[in-house]
Amino acid sequence: MHAPDGFLTAGTAVATGVVSVTGIGVALRRTRDALADRAIPLAGLTGAFVFAGQMFNFPIAAGTTGHLLGGALAAVLLGPWLGALVVSVVVVVQALLFADGGLTALGYNVLNMALVTAFGGWAVFRLARRFLPATRVGISTAAGIAGFASVVLSAMAFSLEWLFGASAPVPFDRVFTAMVGVHGLIGIGEGVITGLVVAAVLASRPDLVTGADGMEVQDSSRASIGRFVVGAAVVTLLVAGGVSQFAGSDPDGLETVAQEQGFATQAQDHALGSSLFADYATAGVADERVSLALAGFTGVAVTLAVASGVALAGRRRFS
Repeated sequence: MHAPDGFLTAGTAVATGVVSVTGIGVALRRTRDALADRAIPLAGLTGAFVFAGQMFNFPIAAGTTGHLLGGALAAVLLGPWLGALVVSVVVVVQALLFADGGLTALGYNVLNMALVTAFGGWAVFRLARRFLPATRVGISTAAGIAGFASVVLSAMAFSLEWLFGASAPVPFDRVFTAMVGVHGLIGIGEGVITGLVVAAVLASRPDLVTGADGMEVQDSSRASIGRFVVGAAVVTLLVAGGVSQFAGSDPDGLETVAQEQGFATQAQDHALGSSLFADYATAGVADERVSLALAGFTGVAVTLAVASGVALAGRRRFS
């Protein structure tokens, strides 16, 4: 879903940019009440994990891959406002440091990948929770359903933007059908990952899951906060430096749709395409595995620092 520059018209890029900036500003203001001291490192860790998770493209069909978006996951863990803020940080870091997603496309990438997935995923999660028990299994299942729905909603959002800002003469109904179809498959992977991660956090520190309100928690089953942070950091680094080595090289869902529907040629080269970590490779490092791992570790560290810093700044600014 990382759209390059040129997929939508300049007017649409500006309009979605305004919406995204407004959404981020409101999210900063709304998170101040939820930002306890422990929420700040958790926000950083969540952002770092989402960044690492997005490095792994999993196959969904012949010639097509998908990757985690993470908006629903972040919303279930942190609440929709802070979750949207954290995933926005991920999208911006990817665009500026790794040339992943266009610079003029930042408005609709943040809107589609962070705001729509976090708030849409949260709405579906709360709806699913009404029909599921307040247990670890029930909450994890609701999170998985939300993860699936968030990807489909993101695909629908891009399709609606295409309706008003198409850069090529491809009918809306064709783009909508193709986007929802392929991202429905990607959503299955998103749902599984989201459910498993939420289940893992619930098993160790259920008190850290914002969406777990109403669930009975036994204090004796909690891991210490220090052990939880270290464990989460280790898992994130393993995903960024190890699991990412097995990422599929085929086009992702949006790229596949663009190729099949005939608007892939509208993509413009990234202005930072020759930067140090462009395309998740470290310039000057010949070994591809080491190059990818170094880029992944750098991205995790930067996202962790920026997401934590934004959360801390938001609390100080609006408290």
